[in-house]
Amino acid sequence: MAGRCSDAAAPKAVSGSHRRITKLLVATFNDAPAKISQALPQRRRLRARAEFQKVYAEGQRFDGRLLAAFLRRNDLGEHRVGITASSKAIGKSNQRNRAKRLLRELFRRSAAELGPLQENYDWVLNAKRALLEANEELRFREFRRIIEQVAHAERRS
Repeated sequence: MAGRCSDAAAPKAVSGSHRRITKLLVATFNDAPAKISQALPQRRRLRARAEFQKVYAEGQRFDGRLLAAFLRRNDLGEHRVGITASSKAIGKSNQRNRAKRLLRELFRRSAAELGPLQENYDWVLNAKRALLEANEELRFREFRRIIEQVAHAERRS
């Protein structure tokens, strides 16, 4: 009887109580309040390779211990960001993905601190390996320092 299924592997009919529980769970899920997205909207992201290349070629570089920031002025009325984490600098994909999440969150939560800047910029943030070991306070302090450097460069020009 090699070709036959055992009773344990055979599909079972769904009982009435399982259907009621499923309906209850679906109704509860649908009635839950909508979650407000805190993601960066698409219009605030650099996505195309050409956009990144333009920032690298025409922008200014600001280096830190945890990240390198490349900035180029834009006339769009808001800051945009692109994030990179290379396998050479960071390592395996799970570490690169974590580094990119940390930088996105850093930029999103620091948006209020970009207010003193007179211009709007396209930002490309390159993660460095030290970013993964740094605590949250150190990451924010580093990003604030870069913002201050940008503001200082604006005043000089």
